[in-house]
Amino acid sequence: MSGTWDGVRERVLALREAPRWQSVFGAEGGHRFELLPVLTEEELRAVERWLGAELPEEYRTFLLQVGAGGAGPHYKLFPMVPPGPDTPPADGHCTVPFRPEGTDEFHAHDAEEPRPEDHADDEAFAAAYAAWDARRDELADALCEGTILLDHQGCAYYTLLVVTGPGRGTVWEDVRAVGEGVAPVRLVGIEGPVSFAQWYLNWLRHAERIAWDESSEPPPRLQYSS
Repeated sequence: MSGTWDGVRERVLALREAPRWQSVFGAEGGHRFELLPVLTEEELRAVERWLGAELPEEYRTFLLQVGAGGAGPHYKLFPMVPPGPDTPPADGHCTVPFRPEGTDEFHAHDAEEPRPEDHADDEAFAAAYAAWDARRDELADALCEGTILLDHQGCAYYTLLVVTGPGRGTVWEDVRAVGEGVAPVRLVGIEGPVSFAQWYLNWLRHAERIAWDESSEPPPRLQYSS
């Protein structure tokens, strides 16, 4: 693991001065290539005690050496903030093992959606549908057990990091907003599961290619209002 993040913080922050930094998706309207300060080992241990689970090694060392949130794929990496005296207790979400097969169960349940014609009357259909819908919500919530949110992709899509159970340390996409459950992130040139370091460094190389490209004029600056 030694050396994985050498120079990465400096490379990210340098992109603030790149001629085409605003061309990188999510930069101008999101992270602007800023990084939060790194965590101390004590702060990181406090986070893990609060979560009830030890974070995967690549992500742990990122928090210790690069930053506790900010610039990254899509709009930004969510901040990892040490708990304070007023922080509510964690919900135990990370202590439950991630189940990759949950998406198949979710899709199988969707295929069993009640139909009015299969019930004696409207009341019977309403009761069956309410039970089906409640179970669907349970299955949807369970899809992200054992994970933490890494970032927001836009349009209610999110990126997840598996913390507990099968696939620990790998990165997944939360596409429940379109009824597709969760799916492993796939990157060109990488076979099989994608780790946090592969995911982040792949983004950084892509961002550098775009931001430092001086072969054409930068696009017009967008204006954002609060």
